[in-house]
Amino acid sequence: MRKTALKLQSILLFALLPAAMSAQVTLPKILSDHMVVQRDLPVHVWGSAEPNETVSVDFRGESRMVTTDRIGRWSVYLKPGTAGGPFEIKVQGSNANELTITIHDVLVGDVWVASGQSNMEMPLKGWPPDSPLQNSAEEIANANQPLLRLLIVKQKTSEYPVDDIDASWTVCTPQTAGEFSAVAYFFGRELAAKERVPVGLIQSAWGGTPAEAWVRLTALGEDAALNPLFASRGKMVEDGADTARQIASEQKQIAEAKAAGKPAPQFPWHPSLTSWGPGNLWNGMIAPLTPFPVRGAIWYQGESNASLERFPIYNRIMRALIEDWRREWAVGDFPFLYVQIASFKADSHDEWASLRQQQVETLGLKNTAMAVTIDIGTPDTVHPPDKVDVGRRLALAARALSYGEMLEYSGPLFRQAVPDGSAVRVWFDHAKGLNAKGGELTGVEVAGKDGKFVPAKAMIEGETILASSPDVPQPVAVRYGWAGNPQCNLFNGEGLPASPFTSIKDF
Repeated sequence: MRKTALKLQSILLFALLPAAMSAQVTLPKILSDHMVVQRDLPVHVWGSAEPNETVSVDFRGESRMVTTDRIGRWSVYLKPGTAGGPFEIKVQGSNANELTITIHDVLVGDVWVASGQSNMEMPLKGWPPDSPLQNSAEEIANANQPLLRLLIVKQKTSEYPVDDIDASWTVCTPQTAGEFSAVAYFFGRELAAKERVPVGLIQSAWGGTPAEAWVRLTALGEDAALNPLFASRGKMVEDGADTARQIASEQKQIAEAKAAGKPAPQFPWHPSLTSWGPGNLWNGMIAPLTPFPVRGAIWYQGESNASLERFPIYNRIMRALIEDWRREWAVGDFPFLYVQIASFKADSHDEWASLRQQQVETLGLKNTAMAVTIDIGTPDTVHPPDKVDVGRRLALAARALSYGEMLEYSGPLFRQAVPDGSAVRVWFDHAKGLNAKGGELTGVEVAGKDGKFVPAKAMIEGETILASSPDVPQPVAVRYGWAGNPQCNLFNGEGLPASPFTSIKDF
């Protein structure tokens, strides 16, 4: 029996040898026709071939050769260059039967990663009828943008980091733009027009997902303050079977109602067990992008972390995410620009005001900026239809932080509050031309030493506001826009809204 088994193993090994001997040079799918490679950084080309095979790469008149390692991996960096194109990249193995791989229509410009949950995922065509997009048909019809190149990473979870994606680049046209992130499209369109360079946009987003799913598991484990995430994950896994049964029962009720011609019953949304796993989306949707040099990242997420149990550590999660993405990409402390969640009538299980304050705290990290959207939310849908202003405000931040333009890119941000007689005076950054749109300033509250906030009368004086209430003779604290769906009308002279805030540190 042993001799027979050995003979079978020999036959199988012999059968596999020709396939191994004729292994072709391959590239990851992110290296495809129509891509944009990052200007002013070394151009990274990598892939696999036969072990110890020589691979040559040609780009813009430069040729480099590299030998694969013992498992067939290879990687080469070519000289940085300025924006331009189109070019071709040619890759050739040393085996006699190898065909030259040619990547066509390669542009050199700026590459941005767009990630987060549903408000980043929401496509240019919208999600009608529940979540339409403003002027969707017109925007798609005008989406012939040859300087924009688009890549949509397919949604994938993984327990370990994967090294490739199932997607390739496309030119931005009316035929391709409709499925792409509206926020990312408007952001990229603005940059391409203002900077006059090609812009590559990589959409890697998944609706209804928490921030911790997008962070490398090791990075989360390095911060003891994030331990509650793992306890929450454990509870979610333990309840998984009951949740699955509940979902099956709800789907059955919906099907029965439809069959009987009755309105479908409404049930609460259930988070996905796999897409909510800490690190799972990093592994499946971000890790394979990190060998590809980028200029920066834009981020729209937070709604799924606004629950009472999750919001207190959101700033810590985001700091871990930003610092770890920068470390893993290894191209420096690139700009990380994010959107503060908009106004919405959240239920009693969520703390949207506190989550927004957590997002403000993340600005303590260098080279970050926040686009405030408190003025464009809609009370009854978590997906505001105005994505043009979101993309434009992110682009303003990019133009200032990444491209060095001297322009105002942020709405007023709370700096400090000090007692001023029977009132509280609030100082802001980014407050030139401070004004209350529509008349009297709304949404301001003050509190005394007892910490109980009451509505206040607020007046704008230069680049400050003075807030007071007859019910609080000695106010010591102030807050603004502190609700899920507040009425806010404080702006600066550039028409950018002030972020909601509280002067109390332990909010």
